This record gives sequence, C-alpha cells and structure tokens, in this order.
Amino acid sequence: MTRPAREHGGEDVQVPRADFRSYYGRPILKAPVWKHDIPAYLFTGGLAAGSALLAAGADLTGRPKTRRAARLAALGALGASTYFLINDLGRPERFHHMLRVAKPTSPMSVGTWLLSAFGGAASLAAATEARPRGWTARAGRAAGLGAAALAPGLATYTAVLVADTAAPSWHAARADLPFVFAGSALASGAAVGLIAAPVREGGPARTLAVAGVALEVAATHRIETGLGLPGEPYRMGKAGRLLRAARALNLAGAAGAVLGRRSRLLSALSGAALLAGSLATRFGVFEAGVASTKDPKYVVEPQRG
Repeated sequence: MTRPAREHGGEDVQVPRADFRSYYGRPILKAPVWKHDIPAYLFTGGLAAGSALLAAGADLTGRPKTRRAARLAALGALGASTYFLINDLGRPERFHHMLRVAKPTSPMSVGTWLLSAFGGAASLAAATEARPRGWTARAGRAAGLGAAALAPGLATYTAVLVADTAAPSWHAARADLPFVFAGSALASGAAVGLIAAPVREGGPARTLAVAGVALEVAATHRIETGLGLPGEPYRMGKAGRLLRAARALNLAGAAGAVLGRRSRLLSALSGAALLAGSLATRFGVFEAGVASTKDPKYVVEPQRG
C-alpha cells in the first residue's frame, strides 16, 4: 500500500507505508527468561490464597471437614509455590536475601514478604488441625483469619509482578490481570472444597466457584477484546488454546458445582475441572506475555499510535 507524499516539482511522490521491523529480524524486546516454574508458581500461590479464604469461611460457619481440607491444601500449595519460586531463582539463598530489605515499590519484594507472612499464618492454622480443641482451636482460628486477610494480596500481587515488566501484553492488561488472578484463585480454592469436603458442607465452595469463575471469565474476556493489538496474543497460538480450554473447564466446573448439590461424584469432577481451568489460565497468561515480546509489532504499533 502506498500513500501520497508532499508534492515536489508538480508531481505526487508515492512512498510505501512504513513497515516496522527490528534489525536483522530480531525481537525488539528480550523474551522473559522465566521457565514453567513461574506459571506453576502463579497457580499454586492462587490455590493457597483461595484455600485459605475457604478455610476461614468454613471455620466461621461450622464446617470442620471443609476447614481441615482447605487448611491442609493451603499449606501444601504454599510449599509448592515456595519451591517453584526458589527453583526459578536458582539458589535458595536468593529468597532469603530478598527478606533483608522491604521495598514497597517492588512487587517482588512485597510478594516475598506476603508469602512469608502468609506462610507463618497458614502453617500455624494447619498445625492446629492435629488437635482442634480449646486454646488450640482458638489459635487456629486466629491464624486462619490472618491467612485469609493476606490471601487477596497473595492472589493478586503476581499479576502486578508480571504487568510491571516490558512484555507488551502483560503491561497493557495491568488493570485487568489482578481480577483474572483473583477469580482464578477463588475458583481453585472452591475446587478444594468440592473435591475433599462432604456434599452437605459444600455450600460455600459452590458459591465461591460461581463467583470466581464469573470474575475470571469476565476479566479475561475484557483483556481479549478490549486491549486492541496487545490483546491479540491472548487469542492466538498456544496462549489462545490454553485460555479457551480454561474458559470451557471453568464454566463446566461452575455448572457442575451448582448441579452437583447432592452428588459426591459430580462435585469432585467439578472441582477437578476448576483446578485444571485455573492451571490453564495461569499458563495461558504466561504464554501470551512471552509471545508479545517476540513480534516487533506489539512494541512499535502501540508506540506509533
């Protein structure tokens, strides 16, 4: 396609439309060096946060089996999240070194302190399940409520962490990614209750599942359709396939949670679908951000606009 340039010597000079490329066809931005430990870390952190919220609600409403399952799930997911983070850092002492200072302007610093504080509270709450009576039960409730208070920050700080990078599709979605991660965390926490708790105690888990899926699906749709060019990687390639699978799994899981009020099997299958959907969401978001660093148009076209 050509366009007329300024007249020169009585004739219109046609010049080709600019084609933005990088030198030698190389990407303008360096792709993130993070491996798959990071999306696994995003998933397990959200699972720990969602489980802590479910555990606190179950404790306050007299659902002991749901509380126990959720507290243990929060502790297990936290351990896995810590492992994935340290494994990505390469050396365990790097995690310790981040605790020597606190930088409110650094998402990683804030996240490290959140993870550590949440870990202490969640560990104490889970430990009290060995003898949940008397002062032990009271200590467990206090620790569980403390973990639940920190859970929203734990569930969403990772969205701020990835959006604070130069990856165009992550940075452009900075206003919506926290809602995606929050909804995903709620859905995965609900899955724990649907899988491990009796059907008669499943009311809060079903409510959490529907709320989490609604929030995640709405926020993901907004990213895919409302960002213009930076939203394209969320719809294409590997990221697009993962996010479409996540949407199908999440909707199926939420529907099964509502319909499986009396069915232990259907509740467990719904929980498994929600866990798989949450995992696919985190990997899909990760792949979209990586893909956006590999094509120069996602860097140049928004700047030109």
